Amino acid sequence: MHDLAQSKRVGLADLNAMMAVAAHKSFRRAASELQMSPSALSHSVAALEERIGVRLFHRTTRSVSLTPAGERFLGRVRPALGEIEGAIEEVNELREKPAGLLRLNASAGAAKQIFRPFIVPFIRRYPDMQVDLVVDGRLVDIVAEGFDAGFRLLEAVPRDMVAIPVGPPLRFAVVASPRYLKKHRAPRTPSDLLQHDCLRNRMPSGAVMRWGLARRGEELAIDVKGTLTLGHTDLLVEGALDGVGIAYVTEASVAAHLASGRLVRLLEDWTPAYPGGCLYYPHRHVSAGLRAFIEIVRSAGRPVTGGAKANTKAAGGQGDGS
Repeated sequence: MHDLAQSKRVGLADLNAMMAVAAHKSFRRAASELQMSPSALSHSVAALEERIGVRLFHRTTRSVSLTPAGERFLGRVRPALGEIEGAIEEVNELREKPAGLLRLNASAGAAKQIFRPFIVPFIRRYPDMQVDLVVDGRLVDIVAEGFDAGFRLLEAVPRDMVAIPVGPPLRFAVVASPRYLKKHRAPRTPSDLLQHDCLRNRMPSGAVMRWGLARRGEELAIDVKGTLTLGHTDLLVEGALDGVGIAYVTEASVAAHLASGRLVRLLEDWTPAYPGGCLYYPHRHVSAGLRAFIEIVRSAGRPVTGGAKANTKAAGGQGDGS
């Protein structure tokens, strides 16, 4: 009887493995998070299913999803694991310095912005902490996917989050090369853009970004036309420099080219500044590690409510900070 009970016992590692697979819907990505091989993770989940006698996941060569039994089981287990995590954190707070894992989610642009100013000083100050910075073009649900905090444009932060600005205001610029403007009359109004060959930007989500323009309370989101659709700011800038068309990019990415005259700014009065990137996290028990990280970031600005928005049309609601 004792041996049978031992064989049926489920450990925290098994439950954490299940939660990771459920969050990522992928054994490969979950294994990367847990720092184990996909095959070992698959065996762990299969062993859990065998112990409790219920299949928790539907598996195909292309997808992984919870079964109805898995959904129900996870719904019961998640709060319990949260309580255990909270208890561990309470004990952790009694340490002189925090220890453990801090999971952060950011776009590529935001990751570059925060790495040296915040993450490097954090790991130097708290050597017992580990940081897992996941760079993702998607705007993910940080709570559902197991992140402690995220970095995005302020306007993309859900209203139920706490947000701390981490950088200067963001401004976009409409630019073209002198070569292009020799052949085409410069647009004087946003609607004139529809008569031009514009360089379209495909965002990580797959959607093509609309050009967000605003002036004196009037906000527009222009679905421009053009022969080229590109997926990276550097390519958009190169296209503009080569005279292929008009580009809509961050002011910082073309500042040097505007100063040298290689690019000309257009419709400048239609591109106001608006709040840039921020650190955001949920209104819940904040771990000792996250609290220590927040203290490093807080010097960048005053915390605000995540719902505060300045120009929701800017960048067509891009919100990824890349």
